Amino acid sequence: MLTTADFKKGLRIELDDAPWTIVKMSIHSPSARGASTLVKARLKNVLTGQVSDRTFKSGEKFVEPDLQMRASQYLYSEPDGNDTIYHFMDSSNYEQFELRNTDLEEESRWLVENLEIKAVLYNNAVVGIELPQFVELEVDSVEPGSRGDTASGGVTTTAYTASGVRVQVPLFIKAGDVIRIDTGTGDFKDRRS
Repeated sequence: MLTTADFKKGLRIELDDAPWTIVKMSIHSPSARGASTLVKARLKNVLTGQVSDRTFKSGEKFVEPDLQMRASQYLYSEPDGNDTIYHFMDSSNYEQFELRNTDLEEESRWLVENLEIKAVLYNNAVVGIELPQFVELEVDSVEPGSRGDTASGGVTTTAYTASGVRVQVPLFIKAGDVIRIDTGTGDFKDRRS
């Protein structure tokens, strides 16, 4: 059993018969004498991707969901009418599985061939993926930037990767460079040599 004392970013709990991941949380102490401490949490449904803000009383108990994480690899995608099917392979038994664009939503933009990911299984069925913190993508084109006031060091320009991701990068990045991008924020991390 988990309680609100165990809450931290990334913890998964079962709520309303579905697994949820804690995205953000904060603790609010009562201003009135005798009132309970409240724990406010932003949760993301593992199955649907729905985000919900909830408030719990300190000490509430939750069941840990039957979630498993398996090392997997992204292989390729193919169009299917108005949707796209993404093909993955379980790294332990080499079995392949598919997820649709509706299952992945925003995560699909980070997928490049042979990317190592984790498959999320709920009750032994694959329901989604967990991306690595950083992905390496090749820059396809960079918009021209003006050097202007560079004293602050914050001058950036827009770059487009071969997979279509748009990201703000420093002026020294050029087409053909391989850059690392944070999959959580979409921000440029550094250039690979």
